[in-house]
Amino acid sequence: MDNPIAQFFAGLATGFIGLALAIPLFLGILQLFGLYTIVRERECKVFMLFGKVVGVIDEPGLHFPLAKLGIKSLIVRFFGSVLTVDLRMDQEYLRSQPVNSEEGAPMGIGVWYEMFVSDPVAFLFRNSDPRGSLSANVSNATVRCLSNMPLDSMLTNRHAMSLTVRNDVSPKSQDWGYKLGSVYIRKVHFRDEGMIRQIEEKVINRLRQVTSAIKQDGANQVSIITSTAERQAAVEFARAAAMRPNIVGSVLSEISKDPVICEAMFEVLETQSLLDGKAEIVMVPGGQKILSELLAASPNPPAIAAPPPPPPEPPPLASSTISVPN
Repeated sequence: MDNPIAQFFAGLATGFIGLALAIPLFLGILQLFGLYTIVRERECKVFMLFGKVVGVIDEPGLHFPLAKLGIKSLIVRFFGSVLTVDLRMDQEYLRSQPVNSEEGAPMGIGVWYEMFVSDPVAFLFRNSDPRGSLSANVSNATVRCLSNMPLDSMLTNRHAMSLTVRNDVSPKSQDWGYKLGSVYIRKVHFRDEGMIRQIEEKVINRLRQVTSAIKQDGANQVSIITSTAERQAAVEFARAAAMRPNIVGSVLSEISKDPVICEAMFEVLETQSLLDGKAEIVMVPGGQKILSELLAASPNPPAIAAPPPPPPEPPPLASSTISVPN
């Protein structure tokens, strides 16, 4: 007898596999007969039958065409078609559209724009190439509306240029089921290489002139600051030199009031002068006759003054006898 647990798991596996294969097959059959359909976000489904549009579903979610289209939904898959239209926003950039400025300068303009499908039926049947037609329309509007503009406005006023192109393109694009979103003039440039080189040379020369003017102005400012500082320093030094004698005189006047301090100060100054001088100083020990010998050995000995005579001695005091009576 077989194991009942093994039979249970075998039946479970068989049922799971059967459901995994049967459910998708069953849902596919229901979808083939148009009993239900799934519309994703930013998507639209157009139902065609015998070359005519019988229904449009643009709301995302699960839908039952039988409730909206009636009995026709059961034969659309066999005698018609279901077209899916992408409603998401798209972008495109047109590079270097050739225009001429009012001054005759050849310019190139880069246009960036957004678009999305607003009418799926018109998008599918009113134009065989709506995207290409919209691109050509934007290009023609750019050349037609932005030509013969002043060069200054063309280089600076891009917002007004973008609005001009958008207003010119929008009515025509809606007829094809396309709705134009934002339009932006992204780049404006010169197309003539010779003109570009001339402008570069002029800009470089102007920058050199401005740089030279800035350097000269800086040098002038430095000279003014330096001369002002030197003048103020000279005034202060002159003022200090004028005040120095008064200060020194006042100090010497105070010092001269004390003879001892005055004499000591002048001795120090004299010694300092001797030390600062270049003369040689010979130190002669005391009690020696070297100085007299040096003077005698010189070719022109200086005259030695005779020593002054000694002062006269005072006269002796006379003696006296004092008698004392007995």
